[in-house]
Amino acid sequence: MAKNLVIVESPAKAKTIEGFLGKDYTVKSSLGHVMDLDSKKLSVDVEHDFEPQYQISPDKKKLVSELKKMAKSAETVWLASDEDREGEAISWHLIKALKLDEEKSKRIVFHEITKSAILNAIENPRGIDHNLVMAQQARRVLDRLVGYELSPLLWRKVKPSLSAGRVQSVAVRLIVEREEEIKKFKSVSSFRTLAEFRLSDEKDTTVFTAEYAERFKTYEEAKAFIEKQAEAVFQVLSVEKKPGKKSPAPPFTTSTLQQEASRKLGMSVANTMRVAQRLYESGKITYMRTDSVNLSKQAIAAAKAEITSRFGEEYVKTRRYTTKSKGAQEAHEAIRPTYLDQQTISGTPEEQRLYELIWKRTVASQMSDAVLEKTQVKIQSSAAEKNFLATGEVVKFDGFLKVYRPTTDETTEEKQEASLLPAMTPGDALTLIEMRSTETFTKHPPRYTEASLVRKMEELGIGRPSTYAPTISTIQKREYVVKESRPGEKRNIRNILLKNGKVEEKITKENTGTEKAKLFPTDIGVLVNRFLQQYFDDIIDYNFTSNVEKEFDEIAEGKKVWNHIIKEFYGPFHEKVQETLKNSGKFSGERLLGKDPKTGKNVYAKIGRYGAIVQIGDTESDDKPRFAGLQKGQSVETITLEEALKLFEYPRHLGEYEGEEVTVAIGRFGPYVKHNKLFYSIKKEYNPASLTLEEAIQIIEAKRKAEREKIIKTFPEDPDVQVLNGRWGPYLVIKKQNYKIPKGTDAASLTLEDCYAIAKDPKNMPKKRYTRKKK
Repeated sequence: MAKNLVIVESPAKAKTIEGFLGKDYTVKSSLGHVMDLDSKKLSVDVEHDFEPQYQISPDKKKLVSELKKMAKSAETVWLASDEDREGEAISWHLIKALKLDEEKSKRIVFHEITKSAILNAIENPRGIDHNLVMAQQARRVLDRLVGYELSPLLWRKVKPSLSAGRVQSVAVRLIVEREEEIKKFKSVSSFRTLAEFRLSDEKDTTVFTAEYAERFKTYEEAKAFIEKQAEAVFQVLSVEKKPGKKSPAPPFTTSTLQQEASRKLGMSVANTMRVAQRLYESGKITYMRTDSVNLSKQAIAAAKAEITSRFGEEYVKTRRYTTKSKGAQEAHEAIRPTYLDQQTISGTPEEQRLYELIWKRTVASQMSDAVLEKTQVKIQSSAAEKNFLATGEVVKFDGFLKVYRPTTDETTEEKQEASLLPAMTPGDALTLIEMRSTETFTKHPPRYTEASLVRKMEELGIGRPSTYAPTISTIQKREYVVKESRPGEKRNIRNILLKNGKVEEKITKENTGTEKAKLFPTDIGVLVNRFLQQYFDDIIDYNFTSNVEKEFDEIAEGKKVWNHIIKEFYGPFHEKVQETLKNSGKFSGERLLGKDPKTGKNVYAKIGRYGAIVQIGDTESDDKPRFAGLQKGQSVETITLEEALKLFEYPRHLGEYEGEEVTVAIGRFGPYVKHNKLFYSIKKEYNPASLTLEEAIQIIEAKRKAEREKIIKTFPEDPDVQVLNGRWGPYLVIKKQNYKIPKGTDAASLTLEDCYAIAKDPKNMPKKRYTRKKK
């Protein structure tokens, strides 16, 4: 056994580091946390200073046993988990689980996996930073207390199997409140007027665009204005040139990388972090969980050399950025390439694209400003009170723009783009080529993308670099929020066009309301948010959540004691949970839609045990109410009485086929056809409301055909044995157990004895599937 045992978090990281250290070092992975709170109980002693009751995770017992043996025979154990609070806690738990002597164990940290960084860390070990451990422990305990007490309350008052979390509930609130803003928003139209001109003397025939300085509220005003311009004379009133500059954005933090990867590469927040983790562990970038924009002296020097070599000295401008966010817990360095002389890397396409994005942003941050010249031309009309305005922009020196152009979430569809302008002087006569006044509509606040939600959370101080991605993943997994694209609808746009002295009126179409990869709250998300706002408004208060993060930072700095903070919170919180349990009724978000014309009974939309439903009749009445599930795309918040009543038309009798009734109905998993006690799912192209018997028969026969084609061979002497065609080719089934068929075997020629032999060979056994027990 080697003298030194180095324990890191992941196998990929272990492999990279092992290449830098000699034969005296063995590098092993802990696969993340080895200890955690028991998932089956609270595991926090609320009577004794909230002491957490950690245990070795069941799936890590074998690994811990192996590491313990290796640690015993090693002279020194080096704990090399990540450099943030979570990593510090992992090292502390390894000391506990492996029963290490803290004096003989050495903690090392590094923010990049390079040979020099690893060797430097080995030369400068330290002990466990217990303040960081306590900060992580405070978060873990507080989140467990909130989840453990609120979740059962939601099961009883709202719907079974729900859960609540301190940060996730605030993220859901942001999305729900944005949706409410959108619902309340009233779009207002106005008319925007653009004109195309050129110089009358034709020395320069460049055509340029100018916008009139007023927007008209009505169609009549816009038309009257356009008609006046038919005989108008246009000339240049003034030309103003201003020097300008653009500076590069700082290097990436976790948050800005997630945002920019979403906008430029279309990557989800969770996927960005997965790919960045792989880049870090293979030694290509620095640590990817950071809210620092700082670069080391070595990195700045490397960037300077790279820029000088590629573009010349005039493109270099050394900058030191400072981190603005308070309590930057991982404030070591921004995310940057470990070797700046490598613009490209080997790896998957995603790794290459993300790496190149990081390289460009890092290098650009150390480059010169872009030098611009902005021109503003005012144009006078003899038939107008105000002026037309044309703007132009010329890049005199591209600077950092040679490498990188940052993007933003803001929409700029209506912004007058700077265009190329001809040389003009005041008094120059202009010829009007065309003028158009177009109806425009104000737009509601944009729905959140994953990236813009991260930016908002960071702005409010909710969460930290390590929590953004898990929070966004959690609220989607728990179906409080869905990420999806939704089609818009066509809208008529009125245009008034002046060309060659004639005024025309045109109607054009535009798509409005199209949403791409946006976050929408589900009915359950809206209801849970409403419940928490009514009874636990302080828990999902933005300031409360932000202040808790600041207190975690103070624990990390040794300024506060972790369990004092938990005690201050838990007492009032626990009392409120008990009070809500006793004094509040069922919370279903029930909406009275109106009355059923046939029975005169009330019709409601609400959340039932299995999701969103509509109900005819009152729960307390003697007659049993009737229920129907909502279809995909319908919502408790927006469904109308008419739409609700249509749901009770199911199951709908379509006719008979092969002497058996055929019906169409809607179940928990969508619409289906039922025939002879068998169920056939209906694909999206069919509408259950208008489905005909002929279409239902097509669905039935298509499913039967697929089933027939699935069967390659059966054996009358043993009906439990089947050779089937699957998604990845032929396979064997014996008593509902699947087996691989060896490569090169002709599945159609297999005998029953061949099948038994295949099943006996361990190589063909199905892989075991591990499922996590429900909490």
